[in-house]
This record gives sequence, C-alpha cells and structure tokens, in this order.
Amino acid sequence: MKRISKKLLFFLFLALILTLAACSGGNESGSDEGGSDGNTITAWAWDPNFNIAALELAKEKYSGEEGIELDIIENAQDDIVQKLNTGLSSGTMKGMPNIVLIEDQRAQSFLQSYPDAFYPIGDYFNKEDFASYKLPPTSLDGKQYGLPFDTGVTGLFYRTDYLEEAGFTKEDLTNITWKQYIEIGKTVKEKTGHNFLSLDPNDLGILRVMMQSAGAWYTDEEGNINLVDNEPLRLALENYKAIMEADMVKLNSDWSQYIAAFNSGDVATVPAGNWIAPSIEAEESQAGKWAVAPTPRLDIEGTVNASNQGGSSFYVLNIDGKEKAAEFLANTFGSNVEFYDELVTEVGALGTYTPAAESEAYQVENEFFGGQQLISDFSKWMEEIPQVDYGMNTYGIEDILAAEIQNYLNGKSLEDVLADAQSQAEAQFK
Repeated sequence: MKRISKKLLFFLFLALILTLAACSGGNESGSDEGGSDGNTITAWAWDPNFNIAALELAKEKYSGEEGIELDIIENAQDDIVQKLNTGLSSGTMKGMPNIVLIEDQRAQSFLQSYPDAFYPIGDYFNKEDFASYKLPPTSLDGKQYGLPFDTGVTGLFYRTDYLEEAGFTKEDLTNITWKQYIEIGKTVKEKTGHNFLSLDPNDLGILRVMMQSAGAWYTDEEGNINLVDNEPLRLALENYKAIMEADMVKLNSDWSQYIAAFNSGDVATVPAGNWIAPSIEAEESQAGKWAVAPTPRLDIEGTVNASNQGGSSFYVLNIDGKEKAAEFLANTFGSNVEFYDELVTEVGALGTYTPAAESEAYQVENEFFGGQQLISDFSKWMEEIPQVDYGMNTYGIEDILAAEIQNYLNGKSLEDVLADAQSQAEAQFK
C-alpha cells in the first residue's frame, strides 16, 4: 500500500479545518438572537408623519460614533404590540429590533412580563432632564428602561368667536373645574346653538385626562385594581354623565367623524392632547378663531389644571447592538436641544426634554391660534402633569368600564357600576 505524502496530509487537514469553520459560521448566522448587523441598528415605530419623521431627523442629527446606520421600519402600533408579545413570549429574540417605540400606557405590561428582554439605559442620559410624569411608566424596580419621547400634554382648545358670542372671555376658561366647564357648555349651546364637544362613547380618553390631573389611575400605588374606592374615578364618571346628559355633545364613532366635528364648526371646544393641534389647523378657514386654555381639573383637593393623553417612549432590546442603540438614542432624543428645535419646527412634535423649552423655537407665536405661544404654554403645563403608574391593564380595564358606563347612563347606580367593574377586572386580571 502506497504511503500518503506529508504534503497531501497537510492539504487534507487544511480542508477539514475550513469545512469546520464554515459549519460553525452557519450555526451563528442561524442563531435565534436578533440585533444589529455590524454598525446598522434597527428601529420599529408607527406614524410616518410623527414618530417615523422624528427618527429620520434623529438620523440626520446623530453626531456620535462614525458609521452607525439606523434602519427604520414602519409598523402599525397594534402590529408592534402583537409582534413583541409573540416574539418575547416564545422566548426567542429572532427578528427583534434594537429600538422599539412603545406607548406609555402599555409599557409596564412589557417591562413586567419580560424584564430580561429590555436593556436598562439610565446610565446613558440624565433622566432628570425629562418631564417627571414620564418616568414611572418607563422604569421598573429602580432601573430606567425607556427614553421618554413625546408628550400627550393636554389643553382645552376652544373657538374664541363662539365663546365670545355666549359672553365668555379667555379668563373665564382659564384654570376652571370640569363642573364649571359643563355649565359654560350649557350656556354656549343655549346662546349659539353649537354643541360644546364631540365624544366617542367607546373611547374613555376623557376619563384618563380627568384622573391623571388628580394623580390617580385605575390601579393603586401597589398596582392593585382600584375602582370602588377611587374618588377621582368616581368624580370623573359623575362629570362624564353630566356632560352626556347636558345635550351639548356631538357623538362620533371614529376618528374621521371626530375631526369633522370641529373642522366643520359644529363644536366649540376640543379637550385633547397637544397632538390634535395640526388637525385643527388643517381647516385654514378657521385661522385666528381658536385658542387653548389649561385643561379643566376635577373639583377635588390636590388636582391641577394639567394632564396627559397619549405619549410614547423608546426602548432598547437586550440583544446584540444594544450599546450602540442606547448611545444613538442618548445622542439625539436624550440630549440634543438643536434636534428638539427642529423636531418642533419641522415635524410638529413636542418632546418631553425640558432643557429644550428655553429655546427660541418654543417661543414662536402661532397665528392660527391668535398669536398664542402655543408650544411654550404646552411646555409649561407639561411640567405640572402629576406622575401616574399606568399599570399593566389600562385598556383591558377600560373594556370592562365602557360596558358598565353605558349601564350607568341608563340608570344603574354608580356604586353598583364600580363594584361590578371591580369584580370583573379582578377575575380577568388575577
């Protein structure tokens, strides 16, 4: 038998090493881990005219490590919620982004259910530079997971011409209670024929606005469902019923009907988050006929004329590229005043980064709203919003409350409504 030469053995050995290396590389590429590809980090967000536009601007303003690229992937908010729940509950991070936008009122459901899936980013930015009400929903067990983004700070948008026709001035609408708001609405309806506001019976956003002005929510400080012994909720429901029974509401069943209610001139006020301003301004024929007052408060000690409706924050998933993702957010959304100036002027998005409030861009007079320094006013009210822990089940509890509220409007006692809603919620969210 012929002996194999040393040279041939060398090449056979080399071929074996290359084959093993190739197999090893194949296993790594098939890993269940998501994350960045080199210097590219990915971000999921919704709304091309707002959140996506903000991320695009952040790409332009980023001045950190060279070569970092941001790949922005647009998803509907509901799709992001579904994808996160499906992926994280399966125990795999495959296909997950580095950065994801999550609505503040949904954040705790993810943080508490999947704490190991998120990367703490509190060391990358100064959380004290952000509106204090944004911190509880974006943190867990003393760790800061979210970088606060936009504010849902509310205001009372109102038609100055309708209010003047009914005999009211700007001062009459400043720092009022919801009870005063209702009485003004009755007079406006009587003297002008215009309804005072538009509401969707299936959307309880106005209840959230009322409760947060008192620093309250559907759960207590320990996270327990608290509907029965919740005085702010009780007062909010009493106000809601009074509004619905005052013959001053134009009902709507969807977003387009809601927008049409004020663009058509049918209603005199819009109590809502600051994000409604562009939709009001879309009706150019009404320029100069609108102004914004502080949000009404509950008639209870300790409440303020400031609240929140909506808002979201950015989170970093605990996967490859997490450090670069955190650095990107810190360099833009976490510290850049110039970025926030352009965010207001170019995108129309108001963030919760308080150092930006002193810049010139925030002092601009808005001619549509009668020359009011709208952004400056919203920034001041934003800093007064009480902190609230939204808990894990805001929307689930509201599904129960929505049905019970209809019973309340049809004559069921408020005590029974709250007791039955409490029982249902406790059974569903054990």
